[in-house]
Amino acid sequence: MVEPIRVLLQTTIPTTQDDWSIWRFSMLNSYLSSLKDEAGNLLFEVTARDKESDAEGNDPVLSSLDKSNFDQLWLFALDVGDGLTDKDTAGINAFRRRGGGILTTRDHQDMGCSMCDLVDIGDTHYFHTQNIDPDETRCCADDPYTTYISWPNYHSGANGDYQQISVLEPVHEIFKSPSSPSKVINFFPTHPHEGGIGVNPGDNNARVIALGKSKITERDFNLIVTMEGYKDAMGNSVGRALTHSSFHHFVDYNWDIDKGCPTFVDELPGNGMKDNPQALEDILVYVKNAALWLANKL
Repeated sequence: MVEPIRVLLQTTIPTTQDDWSIWRFSMLNSYLSSLKDEAGNLLFEVTARDKESDAEGNDPVLSSLDKSNFDQLWLFALDVGDGLTDKDTAGINAFRRRGGGILTTRDHQDMGCSMCDLVDIGDTHYFHTQNIDPDETRCCADDPYTTYISWPNYHSGANGDYQQISVLEPVHEIFKSPSSPSKVINFFPTHPHEGGIGVNPGDNNARVIALGKSKITERDFNLIVTMEGYKDAMGNSVGRALTHSSFHHFVDYNWDIDKGCPTFVDELPGNGMKDNPQALEDILVYVKNAALWLANKL
């Protein structure tokens, strides 16, 4: 029997009913868990959990992730600085140094800034007060509507709508889609205030592979950064990684607004994902491709 790829879906906040807890990623979980290969074997074995803390404040899974049997981590960093302890960070870094694949994502302003010390992954996330975008012209508000949220806050559209993304050349294999008329993924879910990501000059292991575009300023912004596997200075085979500008690319509400959202979300949603079935199909194809790519199976 073929062993499934073991995927951990993990937030950096404790379980809270009125928040973006892991249960709001149920469609992602169900989809990955349903996928099978041509022989009928399950492709993925998915574990989904929120942050938990032991007596010392460390998450018992993340802090020992390198000793687990997980093959990849999808980290939804929803905190504003206290989501990962030093021991959690060390466990994640050791996991990647043993070849584990990691997808990280966050959102606007300083959300997810506990990831700053993740080896090279932290460098790809730009925040409001930490690891600020080196392009000073981007240190300004893009979304003019939700004024209590500051930059980075790229307005790609309403929750529930979709954006046409720009896939950069050379087209990364993760964007290939047999079901798309163009054979390439074109659409992603939108969000009123996506975060900032990028690649530092001289980083030869990372590149931007797709752009979004602000509906307000028409300014392009980085949507996804990829890091290929490589050997570090110690000779470790570092796992592949993906950096996303917003966790809203994956949450239930942005795939289907009928799934609902926390009460603090006050922007009016759209119906684009419902009106264009290809938009939902594109993000599902991307999810499958991403999980396979992170496991070196694509």
